[in-house]
Amino acid sequence: MTFRNSLFLIAFLSIALACKREQPVTATTLYETELFKDVQLAGLYEDSKTFVDLVPQANFIALEKKYLLEREKEGFDLRAFVTDNFMDKSMRSLEFTTDTTKTMYEHIELMWDKLTRGPDERIENASRIPLPYKYVVPGGRFQEIYYWDSYFTVEGLLAAGRKDLAKGMVDNFAFLLDSIGFIPNGTRDYYETRSQPPFFSLMVKALSTDATDMALYYAPELAAEYAFFMAYDSLSEQYSASKHLVQMGSGYLNRYWDAANTPRPEAYKEDLHLADGLTDSVAKKKLFRDLRSAAESGWDFSSRWYGTPGAFSSTTTTTILPVDLNCLMYHLEQQLEKAARLQGDQEAVDRYKLAQEQRSLLINEYLWNPSEQFYTDYDFEKASPTEVLSLAGAFPLFFGIASREQAEGIKTVLMDKFLKEGGLVTTLVNSGQQWDAPNGWAPLQWIAVKGLLRYGYEAEAREIMERWLALNERVFKNTGKMMEKYNVEDLSLLSGGGEYETQDGFGWTNGVALGFKKILEEMEPK
Repeated sequence: MTFRNSLFLIAFLSIALACKREQPVTATTLYETELFKDVQLAGLYEDSKTFVDLVPQANFIALEKKYLLEREKEGFDLRAFVTDNFMDKSMRSLEFTTDTTKTMYEHIELMWDKLTRGPDERIENASRIPLPYKYVVPGGRFQEIYYWDSYFTVEGLLAAGRKDLAKGMVDNFAFLLDSIGFIPNGTRDYYETRSQPPFFSLMVKALSTDATDMALYYAPELAAEYAFFMAYDSLSEQYSASKHLVQMGSGYLNRYWDAANTPRPEAYKEDLHLADGLTDSVAKKKLFRDLRSAAESGWDFSSRWYGTPGAFSSTTTTTILPVDLNCLMYHLEQQLEKAARLQGDQEAVDRYKLAQEQRSLLINEYLWNPSEQFYTDYDFEKASPTEVLSLAGAFPLFFGIASREQAEGIKTVLMDKFLKEGGLVTTLVNSGQQWDAPNGWAPLQWIAVKGLLRYGYEAEAREIMERWLALNERVFKNTGKMMEKYNVEDLSLLSGGGEYETQDGFGWTNGVALGFKKILEEMEPK
């Protein structure tokens, strides 16, 4: 302990003894303090994320002590207390005036610099995790880097010839893997209990060229991510689960899993409200973990995670084996095998090759739904497939896991059931959640299109790209903005649903639009 800290501790203890009315500070983080809970439950901000992104002007222990004293005073004003003791030091918000003389694609090119942040300086007491290289944020309320968003942004940057910025993005994720052992949901300390869909191996592949395979360069970080998702405390029998890992006979599949079982700080009020009907503390903790785990999936929220159709409060993410996650883990094992081969480590090559083979077999045993001719998630506690068809079912096309016969079935389902006037709808259920109908999301269009192209379905891929880009261009013409998500069923309406308003910016939409434009140009006859 430093001399300065010793003096602070002595002073703190002296004050605590002198103030008999003062309540003890028992919280270990800001998010456990009475101050935090009172602010979030009072609804001072329409968006619960606003408060956790403000910067406290003192250590949370000192602020909590001050708050517990001052709130007892007559005429205490909570909003005034927050205004006096917190500052908005968020990285510059997205403010711009669209040049209506430019096309959507010209606008996107201009947006890269407006969405670029970093390198970061450390801000005392702030929730933001500082990064050493430049990066692109999604936009809107999201003024920090987000994990799975960034892969699609990287693809767009590469299509735009911005490889320097794309590599900076990947290097930031490598930094996080090296420093904290995994890539958090986003670069805020309240996200440090979970990751997001593991797209790092795809970013590494995207940076690779015929001359330089980046799998070897990023081999330590690829291994760190694999260790994070494959870690467990104990597994003893079929369908036993620990952390992200679920034992399925002699092999393993993965689930989304958050290390905490409390309300999310950035959605504290909303999570408590959803759990109001539960009286059992164990059930509440399970729901909180399942909500957090759904946030790790990136699909927060969706009927895909419901245990009971139509019931948001039945979210049971941790009992579900997701198609997308397991396909991503398959690709991570492929990249680790490649890195091991480049290193000349035959033992590791054999180990990762076997892991891929086992995972592929389990994906097709448990996640292929022959009656639907589509891949669906599997509830390992119920020992049955879930009832929701979602675009996660296109991931086995993207990664080449599906057989030719399975690919034909998936293609038919995508074109007959998912394709709407504006592109592919996320699920076939209209639940009011943002990762359901009628919304379409850029990353899922990308996965489906690239998957169809991998199996030679060029006409179908072209149809999806053209419908999606036409919708993007229509909304851009009417609003001057690129949106986070789109209503693909009714083109006269914007998207909706979820815990916050539709955001503009928007990193992954920009990236996919440029990527699709490039693919369509390459498909034109020479």
